[in-house]
Amino acid sequence: MLVEMWQPAERGEKVSWYVLVLRAFVVMIALAILGVFFYFAFRLTLTPVHDNGQAGGNLHPGRSLRFYMDRPTKEAFLQIGGNLALLAPLGVLLPIVWTSLRGPLRLALLTGVLSLIIETVQGAVVMGRAFDIDDVILNVTGVVIAYFLLGRRLSRTLRGS
Repeated sequence: MLVEMWQPAERGEKVSWYVLVLRAFVVMIALAILGVFFYFAFRLTLTPVHDNGQAGGNLHPGRSLRFYMDRPTKEAFLQIGGNLALLAPLGVLLPIVWTSLRGPLRLALLTGVLSLIIETVQGAVVMGRAFDIDDVILNVTGVVIAYFLLGRRLSRTLRGS
């Protein structure tokens, strides 16, 4: 995984030692940011909330989204925006750390599994939280958007083609 950092951008091309050191430093910083990100993301998503019994699960894609779109309130905006933003940093950080994760499909699959795990734990274990498939869809969409807006360019700039 980290071995790919030491390989030249193109076969046969020599990479200066200071470029390798800079790339290693960038990867270490990205890993540290990932650690902080995961701490706050799991703390935000896997802590109990007092919902007064209102949390309801959703296994039907689009049901929660239609509910929020039909009632455009501050809560609806926070739910949709929050789920889009929750895992979005992974669309930027993962391709920097592991260049093999460049590409929207790879990121979507990986973060889809991660989001599914988070939602499953929320629904099964965490008081006041429920499983919602629309949260998974929004999380993955946020990751892919972040990848296209920033992650792809940053990964190629900082780690090479």
